[in-house]
Amino acid sequence: MPHSGHLDDAVWPELVSRVSTVVVPVGSLEQHGPHLPLDTDTAIADAVSRALPHVQVAPPIAYGASGEHEGFPGTISLGAEALETVLVEYGRSACRWADRVLFVNGHGGNGPALVKAVALLRYEARDVAWVPCAVPGADAHAGRTETSLLLHLSPGRVRLSRAEAGNAEPIARLMPRLREGGMVAVSANGVLGDPTGATAAEGAQIFGVLVHAVTKALARWEPGPDGRLRSEPGADGRLQ
Repeated sequence: MPHSGHLDDAVWPELVSRVSTVVVPVGSLEQHGPHLPLDTDTAIADAVSRALPHVQVAPPIAYGASGEHEGFPGTISLGAEALETVLVEYGRSACRWADRVLFVNGHGGNGPALVKAVALLRYEARDVAWVPCAVPGADAHAGRTETSLLLHLSPGRVRLSRAEAGNAEPIARLMPRLREGGMVAVSANGVLGDPTGATAAEGAQIFGVLVHAVTKALARWEPGPDGRLRSEPGADGRLQ
């Protein structure tokens, strides 16, 4: 297995021997409240991917399915159908020279496209899977969890003085209104949760949990029925 590397820095002769695993961060360009950059999901997925051992990390797919955020300036969404096509063609191309491909997803709205794309690729006998950047107890969007992560990963990019609480209702209760009217219908500032108590130290702890879970899932390489890697044995295939 090759040492960890980055495809954007590689030259092709270095990849002549078949590459075992290509890791592809998948993110979004969408509003993250008044204090976090638009590429927050991409930045997190990329950082997690680069922390994984013995893989080749590809440049991120930096646009996703973010239509629910289009009520806020700066958001650019490809939509689920276009993203699914991109993921399928990406997997087909990469699997011509790599043994397997792992999509590391930083935006929850990309999930349906990932499930469909990976299902097709696996049906075509390509060893492709996906894994989310998710931790137990995280708030939904641009709250304490993501703000802490960015304070750890890129503190200079966080406008912490502008951080303010958003809608803290449970996401399950918000989903009907969110689906109907988008994020702007449930949160005037684009935040779900309260980022004001976020710290870099908490972000470092969360990042460690993320990397540990994805590393375990990568080592096991047991895709569930939805193509999502398991980190522990379990009926639902979720990260433990």
